[in-house]
Amino acid sequence: MKNLSISAAILFATLGVCGVDAQSQADKPAVVRLDPALDALVSPDARLELVKGGFGFTEGIIWVEQGRYLLTPQGETFIYLDRSGYTLPDIWRVGFEQTNGKNPSDPLFEKFYMIGSNGLALDRQGRLIIATWAGRSIDRIEKNGKRTVLADRFEGKRFNGTNDVIVKKNGTIYFTDTYGGLRLRDKDPRKGLEFQGVYMIKGGKVTRIIDDIANPNGLALSPDEKILYANGSRDKYVRRYRVLPDDTVTDSQMFIDISGDPTPGITDGLKVDIKGNVWESAAGGVWIISPEGKHLGTILTPELVANVEFGDPDHKTLYIAARTSVYKIRVITAGIP
Repeated sequence: MKNLSISAAILFATLGVCGVDAQSQADKPAVVRLDPALDALVSPDARLELVKGGFGFTEGIIWVEQGRYLLTPQGETFIYLDRSGYTLPDIWRVGFEQTNGKNPSDPLFEKFYMIGSNGLALDRQGRLIIATWAGRSIDRIEKNGKRTVLADRFEGKRFNGTNDVIVKKNGTIYFTDTYGGLRLRDKDPRKGLEFQGVYMIKGGKVTRIIDDIANPNGLALSPDEKILYANGSRDKYVRRYRVLPDDTVTDSQMFIDISGDPTPGITDGLKVDIKGNVWESAAGGVWIISPEGKHLGTILTPELVANVEFGDPDHKTLYIAARTSVYKIRVITAGIP
């Protein structure tokens, strides 16, 4: 860990590292308005800015008010935690193959294995919670830097690729597990569980709370924490669930289905603003969706979006982890702190 004094910064995960720069967005319109309600959320004149490019695959991204973290809004980068995902020595045996999105005939084309961490969250004590992906666990980084494994199996079988993670105000942790942490996905001989799902850690116990999403990925809670959103990754949809007093969920409903849009981009990471609108990585960039499930508009991005996070002291800058780069755009409505 670097002992740095950064008053505010973005922390994000890189699942692979390479050296390709993203193209500039300085003079390109970034916002597609589909409904007048979008004007209260983001200006039609807002511009997408490149914070930093040159990574392999950027993922889980989180804003921290202070601490020793990774990427400042000015684009300065520092390694906060090496081997954030898979921590064992045989790294050549794990993680599925990914590319930087370039055509194989392009001289800048690169491929690598996804061995880094994925989703990131902070608990109410400010400790970092990590979905370790190829590490197949949910870990917590203590104040002294020590790593604590909170969960790595369900009913005695190993998780296969912990993907996204969020923390409720009362400390309950929700996370998704997929086959993505395995080199051969569901065909990998190291596979533990025979299914993917959404799980809850509460009181030290792991419970599977959602089993009707074949390929779960991103998670988010409504401002009052009465609704849990979970998306379907490459199946391109978001479902919503009513959160019960014991933090389990019920009343599964389709929130929005974008599977009919042929534009590249899956439902991956998502966040919610203080008015309950959902900001979802999707076809073409970031979709902004009303609490009723109406698509209000899209923030266009030059690369496929993996995750989003509201940052800056007023929480009115949307940071976007998109393949090889991190971008940002100023918005009008603040995200949930």
